Amino acid sequence: MGNIILTGDRPTGPLHIGHYVGSLKNRVKLQNEGNYDEMYVFLADAQALTDNFDNPKKVKDNVLEVALDYLACGIDPNKVNIFIQSEVSELTELTFYYMNLVTISRLHRNPTVKEEIKLRGFEESIPAGFFTYPISQTADITAFKANIVPVGDDQLPMLEQAREIVRKFNSIYGDTLVEPNALLPENENARRLVGIDGNAKMSKSLGNCIYLKDSKEEVKKKVFSMYTDPNHIKVEDPGKVEGNVVFTYLDVFCKEDSFEKYLPEYKNLDELKDHYRRGGLGDMKIKRFLNDVIEDELAPIRKRREELSKEPEKVYEILKKGTLTARKKAQETLKEVKKAMMLNYFE
Repeated sequence: MGNIILTGDRPTGPLHIGHYVGSLKNRVKLQNEGNYDEMYVFLADAQALTDNFDNPKKVKDNVLEVALDYLACGIDPNKVNIFIQSEVSELTELTFYYMNLVTISRLHRNPTVKEEIKLRGFEESIPAGFFTYPISQTADITAFKANIVPVGDDQLPMLEQAREIVRKFNSIYGDTLVEPNALLPENENARRLVGIDGNAKMSKSLGNCIYLKDSKEEVKKKVFSMYTDPNHIKVEDPGKVEGNVVFTYLDVFCKEDSFEKYLPEYKNLDELKDHYRRGGLGDMKIKRFLNDVIEDELAPIRKRREELSKEPEKVYEILKKGTLTARKKAQETLKEVKKAMMLNYFE
């Protein structure tokens, strides 16, 4: 069997640059390299409803928003199947069967689930659907027999749990499912981009994001409000680079020609960091530079997104086509799973 890639996002809001550097860029790179047999990118709307069950309009509206982000970033529907999770009902059935392979205590120990529960303040009032997210995610991955899953660091515990479920299923019912492997961005800072406020994670719920759809003015305002070194009060003061959000973002977004274009007095990022550490370099100067660097990346995406948003019917047609292909693949896997579990009574 060749390489099958699967990845996706919860449509609870437009995507931000953390999604972009953590996964989207990698997806486009994989797509364009073409070293795969099938590639699926999906909108996890059913999963998004587990903690937005009382606001279905929010999820529905954001399916289009996220699809626009995908296409604007370069996801090509001629090379990739983009589909909507809830339109592939086989995923729900697979989730139900996999639930028997996981204990409540194991779900409690999943670091990503624990962090998300804390972030949302669920504690013991957590919806069952949200709590079983790792099982649902396993269904998403295994339905397409994906062996490559591009993720950020925060999703590694989820993928490890998926691997556990696959191994347990295969040990009980026979070799049926494919064990997935994570594919991480090469740049470590990109794997889990911090928020503009210095928080450990860029998150829609924390309001510390730069969105792909943000205007040029909004991006500038957010960059200029970024957390830096609180002890770097005067320009001449020595500054700390480690933990400084501006430099973290420069590590991610800076390109070889960035200095030649916007800051020619420095040869590279190391020289800029050394100057900041010595003192004599103000925060606003590095923020202006970062704003130019980020705008270079976002401007073409913003332009494509604006054009695509004028024809939403075409976007939905792309989603419909990709979903039909995804459903066919999931049906084949479900049939194999039920046969392995001896649930094929009428064959």
